[in-house]
Amino acid sequence: MTQKEALDILKTGRSVFLTGAAGSGKTYVLREYIEYLKGLDANIGITASTGIAATHMGGITIHSWSGIGIKDHLSKSEIQEIAEKKHVVKKIAKTSVLIIDEISMLHHFRLDFIDKIIRTIKNSTEPFGGMQVIFCGDFFQLPPVSKVGDPEAYFVYHSDTWKNLNLKVCYLSEQHRQNDLVYLKILNAIRDSSVSEDIIKILKTRFNKKPIVEPTKLYSHNRNVNAENESELAKISGRTFEYEMQTRGNHNLVETLKKSCLAPETLELKEGAKVMFIKNNFEEGYVNGTLGVVIKCGFEQIQVKTLVGKIIDVARESWRIEEDGKIKAEIIQYPLRLAWAITVHKSQGMSLDTAEIDLSKSFERGMGYVALSRVRSLEGLFLKGLNEMALMVNEEVLEFDNKFKDLSKTNSFHIKTMGETKLNKMHQDFADKIKGEKPKEKKLDTVSETKKMLDEGISTKDIAKERGLKLGTILDHIEKIKEADPKYNIYNLQNSISKTKFKEIYNAFHKIGVSEGEKYKLAPVKELLGPKYSYDDLRLVRLFL
Repeated sequence: MTQKEALDILKTGRSVFLTGAAGSGKTYVLREYIEYLKGLDANIGITASTGIAATHMGGITIHSWSGIGIKDHLSKSEIQEIAEKKHVVKKIAKTSVLIIDEISMLHHFRLDFIDKIIRTIKNSTEPFGGMQVIFCGDFFQLPPVSKVGDPEAYFVYHSDTWKNLNLKVCYLSEQHRQNDLVYLKILNAIRDSSVSEDIIKILKTRFNKKPIVEPTKLYSHNRNVNAENESELAKISGRTFEYEMQTRGNHNLVETLKKSCLAPETLELKEGAKVMFIKNNFEEGYVNGTLGVVIKCGFEQIQVKTLVGKIIDVARESWRIEEDGKIKAEIIQYPLRLAWAITVHKSQGMSLDTAEIDLSKSFERGMGYVALSRVRSLEGLFLKGLNEMALMVNEEVLEFDNKFKDLSKTNSFHIKTMGETKLNKMHQDFADKIKGEKPKEKKLDTVSETKKMLDEGISTKDIAKERGLKLGTILDHIEKIKEADPKYNIYNLQNSISKTKFKEIYNAFHKIGVSEGEKYKLAPVKELLGPKYSYDDLRLVRLFL
């Protein structure tokens, strides 16, 4: 099925299981559909089974969203208790579309809990209270994790809820990540359980290859990763620079973001450190998993040279939890982490340029495919060993996957042969059903209006333009906001001025100095720097002193 066909099915309002191999474009389709829904002002629940996947989508975990937490057992009275919590009721009652990403890692019994809570709140006998539900993921990827003593965990397709939903399966068949056809053939052979001697021979050509650039090592456990990264960083001489994470919003949600996000609270770097980008930014030329080396560190300045030789001036990025278009929590940090090693779990959703993997160790069925599918190409793969189990997949998953392919082919045929008039009417009917009304906003005072726009991530120049005010007036407002709340986070405003300018002005203020308890004065700095910087430039930088 193509991405367009999947989007056409989603827009009809049917509940969908969106699947496909790594690199088939599942996340792209989700993002496109989310943007479409936002254009309708529909109420969407954007969730995932894990914190890492949730932050990639700008959402929260399904456990947090539904109120179930990490409980393994819920009695009728406990389900009723959750369904009476005001914040849960408020959220679920108005939701018309629920998205759950990385569905393979959600326990079957938890999906049934979530369904019961939603039906209780919506007072409905329909699965998920009649809302559209989109499950996204690939059952060949990571399975539900259970600790000793936990109830036995099965994939969600064993749940009663899955069986009752009558899902439309959209199995994406195009490949958008793997440009290496030989490697794609290998991954598909593992996935289809058709690994031949020829495939094994090709994989064995990657034994003990000497890489030009040191690859990232994939480990199963955090302790190995931390030890490797700390050891390698210590080998580099020179100063260690520390970059602290900035936060704002609800404390509990901020803590959730911290745990979910791959960005460290304190990013420790040296020039020469191996790093990977942990967010997509196509305009700047990097994606989640792009590798590079730090070539410059300084005050609010990091420069990275990627493996293909592109030099990137790295800016801080934001990870947010939003609800009804409002930012509930936000963390701001450079989108980097040390990359000598990473766990297989944390590499979820990444596309690594190079990776070193040891498949000789006791891999479970399917884990070999999970690890290998993180790498872009055969040339970027460095194997330390290989065993037969590593190339096997879960037979049950293979059986269900073949069923999903058949169902998807049928759905693809139906959507292709459906007349355009009928399809457009189905799209319009569902859009009318879920279309939200924009609430009438209370008129804010002028400073609060500026703060509201800052909270939405709008630049100072754009705020001034949109409000028909001078930039100086907007800076007046920001100064008042900072006086009222010195901890108010304005790090995004650094993007309003070049890093070189910022650094020069910042250093000039420190050179001139200030008496204790007084405010930094603009005139002496203006005199020192001359006409090349405006007073507005100086005022903007002064906000960070």
